[in-house]
Amino acid sequence: MTQIRDPIHGSIAIDERERAVVDSPFFQRLRSVRQLGFADLAFPGASHTRYAHALGAAHLSGKIFDAICARLPALPEAERPRLRSALRVAVLLHDLGHAPFSHASESIMPQRARLALPLWATGGSSAGQANHEDFTLKLLLDSELTDLLRAAYRPLDLPPEAIGSLVAGVPGPGGPYFTVRGIDYGPLLRQVVSSELDADRMDYLLRDSFYTGVNYGNYDLDWLVGHLGAHVHDGVAELAVGNRAIFAFEDFLLSRYHMFLSVYYHRTPICFDRMLRLYYREAPGEFEIPSAPAAYLRCDDVQLLTVLRASKNRWAQRIANRHPFRLLIEANPYDTGYDLVEIVGRLERAGIEHFATESLGMVSKYFGESGATSTIWVHVPDQRRFVPLEEYTPLFRRYEREVRIARIYVDPALQREARELAGLPLEPV
Repeated sequence: MTQIRDPIHGSIAIDERERAVVDSPFFQRLRSVRQLGFADLAFPGASHTRYAHALGAAHLSGKIFDAICARLPALPEAERPRLRSALRVAVLLHDLGHAPFSHASESIMPQRARLALPLWATGGSSAGQANHEDFTLKLLLDSELTDLLRAAYRPLDLPPEAIGSLVAGVPGPGGPYFTVRGIDYGPLLRQVVSSELDADRMDYLLRDSFYTGVNYGNYDLDWLVGHLGAHVHDGVAELAVGNRAIFAFEDFLLSRYHMFLSVYYHRTPICFDRMLRLYYREAPGEFEIPSAPAAYLRCDDVQLLTVLRASKNRWAQRIANRHPFRLLIEANPYDTGYDLVEIVGRLERAGIEHFATESLGMVSKYFGESGATSTIWVHVPDQRRFVPLEEYTPLFRRYEREVRIARIYVDPALQREARELAGLPLEPV
């Protein structure tokens, strides 16, 4: 066992197999991909990486699995280490394909067809533009990392396809890999990898809150994890949360919601994100995301910043020198009296360069999600029943509508004229 010190979880233990994965260049690349992109321009401490987050999420997935198994007598003891290993390595690798500065760079990713992914991993279609999930699967299933995983996890009968199926959220080929004594534990494991109550979100909320210096992402981790279990029905196992922890779960959902509105959608990183997209649009080909795994190893924040500094493109120089457009107006759902369309029209007629952004926040996408294939259940032990989550808590209904934050940014040299045109005080309050 190797012990890693972490400011969020304390000591994180990884076994020899996981150590080999962590030491691989594909995982080490995540040291140079920041977790929150441009957020450190607003929150100076937010320079943490996806490398640290992946380690923390894998650690939490093991704790979640152990908590569930304490309430899962149907799963034989002999099978538990194998499923636990599969879950931990899947969560460890879930962010492997993130591009420089995360989601902004997905706009220039190659077409999915160029990755030549198996159809089972792409929902049966190779059409459209690739995203970071596609690149994660490419690295898992068709790179030198694939050979490492195949060798390391062969003794556990866990081929890369089995691990990839947990990351992709679908059953993999050649299985069933996670069926034990007629019960399919695949849905349960996939929910711990990605769902409304997964190890990924549990880690990044605490980690991002810590490094940004805000309190919005804090929630009762120990109580929530300690009340997780499984509902076995119709031959499948799915995630369940005890009814005594439902308020902790609601707090967890609201923590994520508030983090989006206050941190992830903060005006400064949103502005730089848009400027990066404008750079990609005005200087096509100057920075490209390669589809070959070996070349993708060099595709990180450092490489992109190097290109931006050397570029003559105006947006690249604004990003590199931290000269953003200035916020003219911001309208959250509680603001009234703004006609942003009219303001944009005035700016256009006056020839004032500007751009508009819209950020959408929701408590959850679980409720009414047409693509959902697994249910999270609430266990009511006194009544000996399991209730679908959306039927138990009204929180989904209460916050079902999207929350929009609309903004207009303008050329800082013309900010005073723009404020006058918009009917705003000449000096920002």
